[in-house]
Formats: sequence, structure tokens, C-alpha cells
Amino acid sequence: MRGLIAALVCVALTAGCSGKSEDAPTAAATSEAAAPAAPKPSAAAELAEARKESVSNDLYEFEYAYPAQAAAIPDLRKWLDADLEKQRRELIENAQEQLATSKKDGFPFNPFGSWTGWKVVTDLPGFLSLSAQVSSYEGGAHPNHGFSEMIWDKQTNARRESEDFFTSEQALSKAIRAEFCRQLDKQRVKKRQGENLGPDSPFTECIDPVESTVILGSSNRKAFDKIGILVGPYEAGPYVEGNYEVTLPVTEVVLAAVKPEYRGVFVKGR
Repeated sequence: MRGLIAALVCVALTAGCSGKSEDAPTAAATSEAAAPAAPKPSAAAELAEARKESVSNDLYEFEYAYPAQAAAIPDLRKWLDADLEKQRRELIENAQEQLATSKKDGFPFNPFGSWTGWKVVTDLPGFLSLSAQVSSYEGGAHPNHGFSEMIWDKQTNARRESEDFFTSEQALSKAIRAEFCRQLDKQRVKKRQGENLGPDSPFTECIDPVESTVILGSSNRKAFDKIGILVGPYEAGPYVEGNYEVTLPVTEVVLAAVKPEYRGVFVKGR
């Protein structure tokens, strides 16, 4: 499937955004009356350069990118560079294996693909929150899409996940699930335009938000005040419905689920 390059998505909760593909998540925060301005890069980020690798040939298509804010942090840049090489190596190995099998068994070979695009969710004084849309193609009917996230702790120089900021995944799920389900169902109704999937469909019930990708965002660039849930195809709806994205404000209930050592970097959202 040469020519297929998944769009790199910017997730809503932030500060900044880029273009999107047909089933890339649209930024829920941008529907608000006053969307926050783009994040101002740090002095180090202004000197650093974003990285984007892009290769397309008869065997595979590969794309991997990360922003200047990430490149400005040496250990984070080192982790991303290592991940880039790991993804590329695995893609080439899998594509070569499939090509050999296709020649042996006499069926057509379609070039494999891997696309990863990291974007800044928010850049706080002590934390850099990143999200990525990850797409892959291995010769099937269509590419597969998913998400990844990380938060870089600038104080300890360590990579963390969003759930690490809460007392437990269960506590976070309990704090956001009711509103998440309401917002998810609203989006389902809009996407399905009255179409009934039937009583046996697995895509009519709500899902556990923490089983999808949870990201932390900010509208003030000082503290986390938004929580995003990125839901890929087949998680809450059939493939044709694409991705779902739900953005929720940090509430008192959410604050109660934050670990004591991190409560200073969370505030109530609107």
C-alpha cells in the first residue's frame, strides 16, 4: 500500500495542533469557545530540532516523528531515537519475512507500513506530556490504528504514564467513567446518525476509559486541568467509525484520586 501515510495527530488537550486524517481524533478542546493558545517552547526547545524520519520503498513505508520540545531533553531524545530504530528494525524484519512467504506460496505482497507521530499535549514547567497516533499495515484489508502516550518528568528525568499520577487505575476510572460514558454516547449518536447496530453489537455498551489511552493536558500551561481519553477503532465502535476522543475537566473527584505527591500539579478544570 504505497502512498498510504497515516496523518500525525495532535491531541486536543493542549496547546497546539496539526492537520488530521479522516479517522484521526479531532481535538475536543477546540470546540470550546476560547481554545488555549499554542504552547510557547522553552529556550532549549527553540534551539533543538524536531526529528522526522520517512522512508518509502517496495518493501515498506516508515515514518517516525517527534517535536522539538522532546528533542530538547537529552534522555527523552535518546529514548525516542531508540524506539524509532526498534520500530524500523521490526518493520523491516516482518516485511522481509512476509515477502519471502509470498514468493514461496505465490500470493501478492503489499508493502508493510509503520507510522508513529509524537505531538505535544502540554509543556508544563515540570512535565512534558506527549501523545502519539500509531498506525501499521501488514498486508490486510486496511491499516490498524492506535495511540501511545507518555509524560516526561523533568525533575527526575524519568518517563511516566498518565496513570502513574493517580492512586490506582480503578480510582481514576471511577472518577471519570460516568461523564466519559455520557460524552462517548453523544459522539456515537452523532457518528451513527440514527443507525442501530442491533442488540448483539459489542459497541453499544460503555467501555472502561482507562483501558484506552489516557492523556493529561492543560489549558493554562501551569498545571494539569484536563484529561483526555483516546479510543481507537474496534474499542468503542466498528472500524468505519474511526477514533473517538473524549476530553474531560479535572474535577474534585478526580483530584481526590491523584497521588498526594502530585496534587500540586493538578487543578480543577472548566
